[in-house]
Formats: sequence, C-alpha cells, structure tokens
Amino acid sequence: MSNPSIHHGALPLSREHMPTDYHISLDSYFQRENIGQGYQNKEQRIPSYFGPNQPMRGFEATYANIIDYIVRITYQIWEERDVEYIDSTYSDDSKVFDDYGLQLGNKKIIADTYHTTAAFSNIRLIADEVVWAGNDEIGYHTSHRTIIRGRNDGNSKYGTATGKDVDVLVIANCVVKENKIFLEHVLYNNSSLVLQLGLDLNAMAEKMALEPPVGWPRAKETWAHLRGASSPEMPISVTEPIDGFDVDAFSRANFNTLWNENNFKALDDIYLDGFEFFGPSDRVGSGQGAYQEFIESMCATFPDLQLQVDEVYWMGNQTENYISSVRWSATGTHQGDVLYPNPQGCEVQLWGVTQQKILGGKVKTEWTLFNELDLMMQLAAHRNALNET
Repeated sequence: MSNPSIHHGALPLSREHMPTDYHISLDSYFQRENIGQGYQNKEQRIPSYFGPNQPMRGFEATYANIIDYIVRITYQIWEERDVEYIDSTYSDDSKVFDDYGLQLGNKKIIADTYHTTAAFSNIRLIADEVVWAGNDEIGYHTSHRTIIRGRNDGNSKYGTATGKDVDVLVIANCVVKENKIFLEHVLYNNSSLVLQLGLDLNAMAEKMALEPPVGWPRAKETWAHLRGASSPEMPISVTEPIDGFDVDAFSRANFNTLWNENNFKALDDIYLDGFEFFGPSDRVGSGQGAYQEFIESMCATFPDLQLQVDEVYWMGNQTENYISSVRWSATGTHQGDVLYPNPQGCEVQLWGVTQQKILGGKVKTEWTLFNELDLMMQLAAHRNALNET
C-alpha cells in the first residue's frame, strides 16, 4: 500500500533528473519524424507499442513509462468517458492551481470533468507535446501541451450551448507519484475558449467576477503556494553550474531580460529569425517584431510588472535540440489601457507556463499561456468594488 504522505508536497528537481535524450518522449511514442514537431493528423492516437519500460514503482502495471501514463489516462478519462478513473489517477488531497484559483481533491476534478464532457459531447484531448523530468522516487514532473477540440452542444459555465466548434491549447504541469497526480498547474486558455464560443470576453469577465467559481479569488497564501510549489530554493544553474549551454540559466536570464528589463535588443540573441509564437486568446505570431509588440503591450498595461521564474525543466541535448517547460508568475499594477481599458491602479496576479523548442542555443518555437480571463476578472472585481463605495 502506498504511503499517503508522499502526496503532501512535491520535491524540487535537480539537474540529474532531466532526460538527456528522446528515448522516452512523445516523439518516440508516436514515431514522429522530427523532435518537438507536435501533433500530426496522421498519428494513431493510441499506438500499438507503448515504448520502452521505465521505472514506475507504484504505478499500474499497464503503463510502460511516464509518457504512456500521461497519454493513456487522458484518453481514457476524456474520450473513453471513464471520468471516475480520476479517482485512481489523482490523489484524494490533490491540489490543482488553475485559472480560477485552487481546486482541492479529486472529487472536484471529477465533477468539473463531467461538466465539461456534458458541454462538449464529442470532446477530444490531443497530445501535442509532453516535457518530462524526474523519476519514480522523487516523482515525475510532466508539462503536457494538449489540443482540445469539440463542439459546444451542451450548457457550460459560460452559458447555453452555442453550437460552436473550438480548438483550444492547454498546458498542464503535473507532479505524479505511484499512479497519483497530486500537484497540478493547468491553464485551459479560457479566454480563447470564450472567444471561440462567440462570446464577449469583457462581458464574460464582468459576469464571472460577480458570480465567481469555487476557489476564486486566491488568498495570499494560495498565491504564495502557487508560486512556490515544487520550486527549488535556488535555481539549478546556481546550485549545479555547468560549462556550456544551460537551459535553466538561459530561460531565467531571458525572462528577466525581456519582461523585467525590457531589453529588446537581446531578442536576436534569444530567438531565431522567423520563430513562431503561440499565445493566449488566439494570439499567434511569427518573428521577433510581433513578439516584442506583445511584451510591450503587457508592460505598458502593467508598467511595474515584476516577473519571476518559478520552475524550469527540460529534455534533450545540444545536438538534437531541447524542449523546455518554464513556469512563471508576476504581479503588476493596472496603470495603462493598452490591453485592458479603464486602469484603476489595482494590483493583479499573473501566472503562466511557457514551453520552448530550443535549437542551437536559440528559441525556434514558443507556446505561452497565462491566466488572461482570470486577470480580466480581477480587474472587473476591483471596478465593482470601487462602484460600491
């Protein structure tokens, strides 16, 4: 019998926990031609061969490795509609940080999943990428980038069925041990979902601020836990320095240079020409200029924005390339109206997950999600509070 105490906290990763090749990877699992290329329509959703065996102490014997576990439990829960299987794959005391705060326990996840499958009866969750690190002793950390596709043919938390088809990017960073996910940071790109449903995003933020979901708004303690959960006390690049290219040092320096220092001259040193960017609320761009505009718009809206990198893990090597997962968080004061109107000087909580494909020491492709609908709800709640006084 497993020890339930293992689910009460996630230990931080070390450099030794990072896979140095793609022997066990989503690319290998689906026999993809190129590393980090993402989902291809021709792929068999569940392959006939589940890949090489990996130490999986405490996991169900059916799972060959951590990639196999993530792909098949997602498929079984969502597309085979075995929603109750969540009871076997999430711990009773699981903590899930999402756009709407902190969700506690697997029963809440089960209820939310039933709600979503009722709203999108043909929903599919397609594995696009999984960055993993760790082992079965410390726990496996996975950053699962997923494409959600389905038709809104049932009522949802956003209102009555619209009949619209949606294609939404999700990134879920999980920590799992002995078959149980016990910590998760997940962003469902809800702002994009609302737009694709044909609804007004500002009006939805106002409505949800007045009728908030369970777990929202976050208390200060929840915000601190969101930022610190599974984070190392000191960056791996500081405690375990290496010669040559270091993904941890690269990621932390780049986020600080661009977001905190607004040094856009460094873009040439960070990104390849014509790199691709996929972001929240259907933001898609190509090239350094478009990316600079995105960061400038955020920083003009929140001029005192201070961003910190909370966790970095990665796979790969200099020869084949790297794919990384960066979890980050920030606070800032709404003082500009470039993105969101009527600045009232309120402080907001902003957090996100970024995956990057790094080739030759520069970023080739980036996927970034942050809590944009939640952010707009925070602004709406502040305006409502001012109107009441």
